[in-house]
Amino acid sequence: MDLGSGAGSGIDDVVTQLLLARGVARDDLERHRNPTLRDFLPDPSLFRDMDSAAERLAQAVIAGERMTIYGDYDVDGATSAALLIRLLRMIGVGADYYIPDRLLEGYGPSGEALVRLADQGSTLIVTVDCGAMAFEALQMAHDAGVDVIVVDHHKCAPELPKAAALVNPNRLDEGDEAASHGHLAAVGVAFLLAIALVRTLRNQSYFKDREEPDLLSLLDLVALGTVADVAQLHGLNRAFVAQGLKVMGKRANTGMSALIDASRLKRAPACSDLGFALGPRINAGGRVGESTLGVRLLTTEDAEEARQIAEQLSSLNEERRAIEAAVQEAAEEQIAQQHNRSVVVLSGEGWHPGVIGIVAGRIKEKTGKPSLVVALDEQTGEGKGSGRSISGVDLGAAIIAAREVGLLVAGGGHAMAAGLTVEADKLDLFADWLDDRLATAVGKAQMSQALKLDLAVTTRGLSPDLVETLELAGPYGIGWPGPKVAVGPVRLIKADIVGTDHLRLIVSGEDGGSLKAIAFRAANTDWGQALLHGAKGRKLWLAGRAKIDDWGARPAAELHLEDAAWAD
Repeated sequence: MDLGSGAGSGIDDVVTQLLLARGVARDDLERHRNPTLRDFLPDPSLFRDMDSAAERLAQAVIAGERMTIYGDYDVDGATSAALLIRLLRMIGVGADYYIPDRLLEGYGPSGEALVRLADQGSTLIVTVDCGAMAFEALQMAHDAGVDVIVVDHHKCAPELPKAAALVNPNRLDEGDEAASHGHLAAVGVAFLLAIALVRTLRNQSYFKDREEPDLLSLLDLVALGTVADVAQLHGLNRAFVAQGLKVMGKRANTGMSALIDASRLKRAPACSDLGFALGPRINAGGRVGESTLGVRLLTTEDAEEARQIAEQLSSLNEERRAIEAAVQEAAEEQIAQQHNRSVVVLSGEGWHPGVIGIVAGRIKEKTGKPSLVVALDEQTGEGKGSGRSISGVDLGAAIIAAREVGLLVAGGGHAMAAGLTVEADKLDLFADWLDDRLATAVGKAQMSQALKLDLAVTTRGLSPDLVETLELAGPYGIGWPGPKVAVGPVRLIKADIVGTDHLRLIVSGEDGGSLKAIAFRAANTDWGQALLHGAKGRKLWLAGRAKIDDWGARPAAELHLEDAAWAD
């Protein structure tokens, strides 16, 4: 039976209600039930400078110019760079790549690096996931006589840097339809540029005697970059991820296949695997290892090289975990001093800049507030900071405003994440300014926070079949939240700690069923402690995401816990 179509079935009605609850109009249900590119892809020419970028790239392809793809060191940057490199190979030309070192060069294109690439023979450089605010660097490249195309998605200033083309749906001068795609990750923008380039070459009869590239084969890269960059999973992004997961399951990309194997996945990757298994490994290269590893892995055709790089990234990811734990412990010791602030700003000397973004995310989850973590360098007198925000609070815009008023050396980002460079002696002033600017927005966002439930079931009702049905309305992520299920009333049989600080519950229901629930990183929270001590035998309502536990002989449903309440 097809659970995703057929308006008459009760099971299908669950999917319909999930779609309606996520804002889908009743007459638009079928398009969202199975999101495809055909239904969601815009004409790339809608975006400012897209046609100019495609024309300049086509010119370089036809003339055989030397090109370099300049990417950021995170997953979005790596996948964006890999996408363009693989596309150009399919077209029949090569391209170099350049990924800056996070510690030595920092975020974004440096003028020195761009000029050096020009001196080495590149006549066209394409920056991906960076460049929208690189005024000085792009001016230096222009003066050196090299063309630069910027493909980015970060917040832009009213004035744009000097570039042959700047493609970014978050340009302030974008039209309404193009601006509605401001939720795209850079890899999504790069895919639109790929479409525009192929169309331009087709119109110039480039493919008269050669095969056109299979653009759909690149969607595994788009899916990975989109999810790992925590982009909003609605509209086009949801179609990218839904179709990209299908491509990923075919394992046609040698490096991606090795990455899946290194992640110990025994099945086709799901959306959550991109954010929690594959993405962190690619990121580990840029955070604590060699910044080029991600691009090398995702562009190689050598299976043995791919295996070695993937294993190296897994090892670096373990190293990153240890460094992150140390920085997080030190950062959490400062939280008590921030209880009156609407925005948490924590700093310390010797903190590794490669993990501060992850720690900022952990602090945000712990405090429920936008959080920034700053690694101070005693020698330079500056701090490198990374921040994560909560829904409803545009952190990127605030960071850009702080830079414009002289509180920051550099800074930028998007609504949910941002980076900055700040002079150490201005850090307190910046923290005060940021707190004043965002206090009202944070207050409103916190007032509107609530765990919205999609359905309530008994313990026996939470079955593997139900979990699979709920997934039909996916893929889920930021902007398209996974269904929240309430289970109860249940009686707590056992509560213990697994791993470092994860809380595991075994509960029984009044219908005679039993259930396992896991609350990640919750053992030391107030509600986690309440469940561990003194709750055994009491009746509860549990709420969270329903998942499949496939470790045993037979798949079983379990609950990934987000909240609990007494039922007696």
